[in-house]
Amino acid sequence: ICRPLASTMGIEKMRRILDTLYQAALYASALCLVAIALMVGVQLAGRMLDGTLALIGLPRTDFVILSLNEICGFLLAGASFLALAGTLKSGAHIRVTMVLGMFGEPTRRYIEIWAFGFAAAASGYMTYQLVNFAWVSLRFNEVSNGVIRVPLALPQAAMALGALMLTVALIDELVIVLRGGRPTFRKAEDAITLGKEG
Repeated sequence: ICRPLASTMGIEKMRRILDTLYQAALYASALCLVAIALMVGVQLAGRMLDGTLALIGLPRTDFVILSLNEICGFLLAGASFLALAGTLKSGAHIRVTMVLGMFGEPTRRYIEIWAFGFAAAASGYMTYQLVNFAWVSLRFNEVSNGVIRVPLALPQAAMALGALMLTVALIDELVIVLRGGRPTFRKAEDAITLGKEG
């Protein structure tokens, strides 16, 4: 009795840790988007202020956030990759489920096992390449071409972290299905089917 109970407690603890990691990655993604919005908003406010000053004949401030486009591009890449795991688990990824809906649960389970296994392998390879990419950039001190020299290892590391989280999430889903459970995102699909999406 003690061994299965300890095993169940270990699984529940692992589940909490993984869910916390997915949530943290989503928060980091949201922070990247907030940073983009704030910087673009400040730049826009500066331009509006300059336009107003020009209309009333006062000198312009010529306020500019240097390398804004480049920095926003890096933040967007980070936000996109960091959100991958959390959106997979919540059912927000775009998937073609019409074909899966034609099969019964046993057949669908085997298809999902194959799909998760293949996706986890592909995501693992992508993670390896992104980590290597960031490591090479760090080793050779590569920086961006803009006025503000951003070390390229920073956005590349965010992308690698997001890809790693996606790989972990795909392996997580594969283990759930192999243990006889349903993929986490099926709850969201069922809610949409029943018209109870939140």
